[in-house]
Amino acid sequence: MSRTLTVHLERPVTSVQILDNCPDGIGAELSGRGGVNSGTLEAQKAAFSQACQSLNGVVAKLNQFYDKMFAGHEEEIAKLSVEIARKILMQKVENGDYEIESIVKEALKHAPTPQDVVVRLNPQDLVQCQKAQQDEPSGDLAGIKFVSDPNIGRAECLLESPKGIIESLINGHLERVGKALKKAE
Repeated sequence: MSRTLTVHLERPVTSVQILDNCPDGIGAELSGRGGVNSGTLEAQKAAFSQACQSLNGVVAKLNQFYDKMFAGHEEEIAKLSVEIARKILMQKVENGDYEIESIVKEALKHAPTPQDVVVRLNPQDLVQCQKAQQDEPSGDLAGIKFVSDPNIGRAECLLESPKGIIESLINGHLERVGKALKKAE
């Protein structure tokens, strides 16, 4: 396995003189004065080459181990990510840190038709949507009928239209996120 050795110098090279096998004996003079002889240099090259091969083998084994460990835990990582998101969302919902109008407007974007839509909401969220509808009579929520439904969780809604039902439920969103994470593996 041959590799290219690169040396970076601070200044440009102005002259070069080859010492080994030089006709005027400069290399022989250096080796006689405690310099490096060609046998020692070859031994050092061989040792360095062997060390590089060993390191490359260790790197390859570490990469295999990493890939195996990560692949074995991808599903658990995806599940853990979804559970963390669930806990954060539940805390935000519990604190009332969400905008139900935005959630309803996003669900309305997926409605097949904007006419004759009934939106089922948690009783606590119903008041907010009715207020937003009154504050902006010609806005996105105009003409929507809101119905209180205690079976719908806070920060969730269910749209009923003549062409179908659209659910905007936290668990449904989290399931889609989990599936997307698994597909990304």
